[in-house]
Amino acid sequence: MSRDDERRPDPARRQVLRCMSWAGTAMIWTVAGGIPRARLVDRAEAAVPAKGFSFAQISDSHLGFDKPVNPDPTATLRAALDQVTAMPERPAFLIHTGDITHLSKPEEFDAAQQLMAGTGLTTYTVPGEHDILEDERRSYLNRYGKGTRGDGWYSFDAGGIHFIGLVNVVDLQGNGLGALGRPQLEWLEEDVRGRSASTPIVVFAHVPLWLAYENWGWGTADGAEAIGYLKRFGSVTVLNGHIHQVMQKVEGHVAFHTARSTAFPQGVPGQAKGPGPMAVPPGALRSYLGVSRVSLVETGAPLAIVDQPLEG
Repeated sequence: MSRDDERRPDPARRQVLRCMSWAGTAMIWTVAGGIPRARLVDRAEAAVPAKGFSFAQISDSHLGFDKPVNPDPTATLRAALDQVTAMPERPAFLIHTGDITHLSKPEEFDAAQQLMAGTGLTTYTVPGEHDILEDERRSYLNRYGKGTRGDGWYSFDAGGIHFIGLVNVVDLQGNGLGALGRPQLEWLEEDVRGRSASTPIVVFAHVPLWLAYENWGWGTADGAEAIGYLKRFGSVTVLNGHIHQVMQKVEGHVAFHTARSTAFPQGVPGQAKGPGPMAVPPGALRSYLGVSRVSLVETGAPLAIVDQPLEG
């Protein structure tokens, strides 16, 4: 499949995915007439310092992956983190939206922790399904579960924003759909109860909370219930990984955003035969990988998100 083919999804695909960006592009959210809109920007604009509170997101580093599409995911994770630390304005912290490792091995977690610590940034994480393959999830929770509830969900406040880390990979449903479960949903409802509707909310989880592509399990079976607790807020940003490509969608005041992987891309839903690592032309891999910078530009407005590939 050529990159040109990937840039031209058919009309049915546009209806399903609403908004996408692919290799070699960056995307920023802006607000016009109170409605969030996305537009593509070039690397020069992506390099402009963010004005106001900002943080960085990476996802799906898959340390331990060793297939031909990327035999060295450690190197591409390091490149992504170098890009984070080189941002013109230092982010407040780093969020990793899951699949830190490929096989939940202690040495994979240790390598990832050492690399992320090298940024000097506090790192907030949620697990991907590849992070909970061993020891009844203890490999992940022993490292990242301190102060969390249940299977690792939690919340915190920073920069006037309320952040909520959710776990939707423990009890995968049919086709691999994510699930939050009743205890976590009840905790979420209580967590946001009593908060002012003007409080900006950022939710981050591994699997998309919206049904990005149900046939491949790219969504969360009970995600709509979680979003229902958040719809009264004027600015809600939902960050995910899992699908290794940028997809975006807006419902009212809720903006959904999935991030690129730092390890390998996956195919286009409806065009590729199925999910999984996608081979790319020689030398082109880093144009399919990247990081996101998220900024609070104006209180009450959706957050601005810039996606920047490692190269291209």
